[in-house]
Amino acid sequence: MTALPRNVLSSTALNRVEHQVRWRRSSRSTGMNNCVETAPLRTGSLSGLLAVRDSKDTAGPALLFAPAAWNAFLDAVRGEEF
Repeated sequence: MTALPRNVLSSTALNRVEHQVRWRRSSRSTGMNNCVETAPLRTGSLSGLLAVRDSKDTAGPALLFAPAAWNAFLDAVRGEEF
């Protein structure tokens, strides 16, 4: 069994037809591009993962998370554990 990648070097690689991603930015984001964007990967070899990228570098790398790991991170942030 091979491990899934934990990142992609260029988030534009996810824009191929295989993955059909739609990037989403927080509604609380300002127009200064100082946030992250997320995209659930619904098709292709990375289906089921969540991609996260820096909104200032949309062609740059993206981190890939299992939904449970991303939700645990969000819960920790909401709980002010950081």
